Amino acid sequence: MAVFCITQKAVDYDVQKVTDLLILELGMSDFSEDLIRPMTEDDPGGNCVPSGTGMYLPWLQKHIESVATGGKKEKDFAQTTNACLHFIQEALLKHQWQQAAEYMHSYFQTLEDADSCKRQAAPEIIWKLGSEILYYHPKSGVETFNTFADRMKNIGVMNYLKISLQHALYLLHHGMFDDASRSLSQAETWRYGEKSSSQEVLINLIQAYKGLLQYYTWSKKKMELSKLGDESSWNRGQMNQQLSVADTRSVATRDEDEMTHEDDYAYNTTSQNMLSHGWKTSMLEFYGDQDGAREVLTNYAYDEKFPSNPNAHVYLYDFLKREKAPREKLISVLKILYQIVPSHKLMLEFHRLLRKSGREEHRRLGLEVLFAVLDFAGCTKNVTAWKYLAKYLRETLMGRHVAWVREGWDSRRSWWPSFHFSYFWAKSDWKEDKALASEKAVVAGILLGKGCRYFRYISKQDHQVFRKKIKRMKKLVKKCSIVNPGL
Repeated sequence: MAVFCITQKAVDYDVQKVTDLLILELGMSDFSEDLIRPMTEDDPGGNCVPSGTGMYLPWLQKHIESVATGGKKEKDFAQTTNACLHFIQEALLKHQWQQAAEYMHSYFQTLEDADSCKRQAAPEIIWKLGSEILYYHPKSGVETFNTFADRMKNIGVMNYLKISLQHALYLLHHGMFDDASRSLSQAETWRYGEKSSSQEVLINLIQAYKGLLQYYTWSKKKMELSKLGDESSWNRGQMNQQLSVADTRSVATRDEDEMTHEDDYAYNTTSQNMLSHGWKTSMLEFYGDQDGAREVLTNYAYDEKFPSNPNAHVYLYDFLKREKAPREKLISVLKILYQIVPSHKLMLEFHRLLRKSGREEHRRLGLEVLFAVLDFAGCTKNVTAWKYLAKYLRETLMGRHVAWVREGWDSRRSWWPSFHFSYFWAKSDWKEDKALASEKAVVAGILLGKGCRYFRYISKQDHQVFRKKIKRMKKLVKKCSIVNPGL
């Protein structure tokens, strides 16, 4: 476990190191020499703004009003640092990375602010601004960023975990997976004082990303081995012998009786609700532990200690589908996903399962699922959804379940006509996708009758390919529309 004892002398040393880094790496030596030179009698007092640390800031004068005679030094300091922060933000917005770096060099004085709240907040602000500058600055590189991150971890000791995680993501972005893994491993064992809830969340994320990198290594080696020949030329035994990731290997080799809640297949249980479950079950399935994979996914989906996550139910459904689980089991999983994300792409599959069910409540829910999918703007162009709805409306009405249709339509009667079935959408849909327009016209005619503007526009179109379909559409609407008093 890494233990840090931070003294003010060490902090001052690291501040100077970060300052030197900006000077040497980003070409600011001339600027910095002018910035920190002592004031002389020849320097007119009205042309500069002295900071609380004695820095010489002539470039701020034109932006800051003169401090009134007799004003406090703290007011001068706050005025200078606030203006400096404003200029950094403005330079970032304009992508003026060199200018932002020069302003940043002066902003380090906030670490000595007399206001304890501002002083405590300063390291995080400096990290966010400095990392943004170094990420985009043309003269900056990975080595520069790494040095800056390491220094800021020690200056902002309370931000150590957050900086470590963001530093690792930066390394991942640059393809430095081994370095990112080492950075996460160091952060995982770091502690400072009492373990707070915020530290707990960050440690969970760090462990999850670390596990993800381990899975990446495992998956990469698995793929490399599989490419050496056909499936018969390699097997699990060869994988077990050649893969060197001990943590992932232990996932498959432990007996269920040996596993405890604490080790959770060699991964810390606190990262379960983050990133690990998809790849964890992939490894368990590969090593033939179907029961273990099912248990992990079931806990992930239904254990109340984990926050509600749609992906948990997607993973469980895909797993059960691969196992050829009974239809009732698949329906129960997708039903929960429907309650969380009614517009999910699996909802059309959910509808097909419900439609095949012999239970009346399932067939009724199947209609509501289609209505719910088409409530969302992102699904309005889904031809399959409209085709399913047109067909299911006809089947439902022919089965004399008009009440089901009216129940689903009543809550949408006030807004679906303008949302889906306006004259504008009729022209637009027919021009862009005639198959979509034809299916929508059937639904519009059934729900709104022959007088619906969408239906009237489509039914008047004379297109050789769709002529027969439009003719059948007119007969269907005449027979099945819920506007028809005969129903």
